[in-house]
Amino acid sequence: MNTITTVWIGIPFFLGFMVFLVPQLNRHLALLGTLVSAAYGIELLIKQPEIKLNLLDSFGVTLVADQLSSYFILTNALVTIAVVLYCWRSNKNAFFYAQTLLVHGSLNAAFICADFISLYVALEVSGIAAFLLIAYSRSDRAIWVGLRYLFVSNISMLFYLVGAVLIYEKTLSFSFVGLKDAPPEAIALIFLGLLVKAGIFVSGLWLPLTHSESETPVSALLSGIVVKASVLPLLRCAEISENIHQIVVIFGVGTALMGVSYAVLEKDTKRMLAFHTISQLGFILAAPAVGGFYALTHGLVKSSLFLIAGSLPTRNFKELKSQRISTGIWIPLVIASLSISGFPLLAGFSAKVLTLKNITSWQFIAMNLAAVGTAISFAKFIFLPHQWDDIQDDKPAGKPGFWIAIIVLITSLLIANIGYLSAYNTDDIIKAIITIAIGWLAYYLVFQKLAPLLPKISLYIPRLVEKFEHLVGVMSLTLILLFWMALS
Repeated sequence: MNTITTVWIGIPFFLGFMVFLVPQLNRHLALLGTLVSAAYGIELLIKQPEIKLNLLDSFGVTLVADQLSSYFILTNALVTIAVVLYCWRSNKNAFFYAQTLLVHGSLNAAFICADFISLYVALEVSGIAAFLLIAYSRSDRAIWVGLRYLFVSNISMLFYLVGAVLIYEKTLSFSFVGLKDAPPEAIALIFLGLLVKAGIFVSGLWLPLTHSESETPVSALLSGIVVKASVLPLLRCAEISENIHQIVVIFGVGTALMGVSYAVLEKDTKRMLAFHTISQLGFILAAPAVGGFYALTHGLVKSSLFLIAGSLPTRNFKELKSQRISTGIWIPLVIASLSISGFPLLAGFSAKVLTLKNITSWQFIAMNLAAVGTAISFAKFIFLPHQWDDIQDDKPAGKPGFWIAIIVLITSLLIANIGYLSAYNTDDIIKAIITIAIGWLAYYLVFQKLAPLLPKISLYIPRLVEKFEHLVGVMSLTLILLFWMALS
C-alpha cells in the first residue's frame, strides 16, 4: 500500500506533463487521473488503513493517508471528474486540462501531508495552478481577480512559513505534532496562514469575489475542493491538544454564522454560493471529529450548485423571480439546495445530523441558527418560478457535459447517504424538517411579504472588508485575535 500511495501521488503530475506531449488526449488524460484518485479514495474509505510514510526523517516529508484524508481525496476526485465532464465538449485547450490535473495532484498531496513544509509546498503549487485557471480566459477582469487571489494567498502563506520555522526552532521537526509544544506566536502564525487560505472567518471574505467572478467550472473547483486544502490541516491540528481544538471550534462557529449572514442577504447567485461556502467550512470545523464526511457532502453539493448557477439566464435573484427558468434546470437545483439544507434522503441530511450530534452544548444555539439560515438562503433557489417550456437562455445547460456532470454529483449525494445511516431515525428526521420549515417560513414572511412593503429599506452587509486594500489589515486583526487565543 505504501508503494501504491507513492505512485498515486505522482500520477496526476505525470499525466499533466503528458497532456502537453499528446494534446489531442487532454481531456481523456485528465479524466484518467481523476478516476485513479477516485479508486484510491474509495479503497481508503472502505479498508480504513492508516498509512504513514516518513521519507526523509524529521527534516523531510511525512505523509499520512487514513479515513479522514479519504473523504477529501474522494471529494477531490468526484468534483474534478464532474468539471472535466462539464468541459468535455467545450473549447478548453491542453493548458486548461494540464492545470486542472496540477491542481488535482497538489490537493491530493496536501490531503496526506503531515508536516508543515510539505504542506506549504503543496498549498503553494495548488495556489499557482488555481491562479492560472482563474486567469485562463485572459480577460482584464479575470487576470486582476487571479492576481488578487495569488497576492493574498502568498501573503498568508508567508505568515504560515514563519510559524513553521518557529516550530522547527522549538522542536527540531516540522511535524504537526510539534504544534503542541510550540510557542504561542508560532500557533498564531500557522493558523493565520491556514485560516486565510481556507477562507475562514473574517479573513476569508477575500474569497467570494474570486469564486463569483471565475468561469463556472473554475468556481466549482475552487468552492468544491480547493478551499478544503487548508481545512484538513486544521482538523488534524485540532486532534493534537484540547486548547488547539477549542480554537478551531470557536473559529468554526464564528465562520458558520458570519457566512450565512452574508448569504441570506446576498442578491447575486454566485456570490451567495461563495458566501455559503464560507459558512459550510464553519460546519466542518465546528465538529472536527466528523468534519471529513461533511466536507465530502459539501463539495458535491457546492460544485453542482455552481455548475447549475452558471446555466441560469441571470445571476440576479430579483430578475430570476420575474422570469421562469426551465424546469429541467430547476429540478437538480432543488435537489442540491435541499441536500445542503439538510433534507432527508440526501447526504447533506446525514452530514448535518452527524455534525450537530458532535457539537458541545455552547455551540448548540449558534449552529442551529446557522442551519436555519442555510434553509433561508437556499429557499431563494427552491422557490424560483419555472416551466417545462424550452427557454432560449437555458440552452447552455442542454450540453451533454452539463448533464453528465450533474448526474455524477447528484448520484454521489444519494450514495453518500450510506456513510451515516443512523441519522434516519424519527427524531432526527422531524428535527431536520422543522428546521427547514422554519427557514422557509422566515424567507416567506421577511423576504417575500415584508420586503416589498419597505421599498426604501435595502438590507445588505457592506463590502468594505472585501476590498483589496483592506485585506492585509483584516489579516493583522485576525493575527492579534489568534495571539490572544494562543496566549490564553
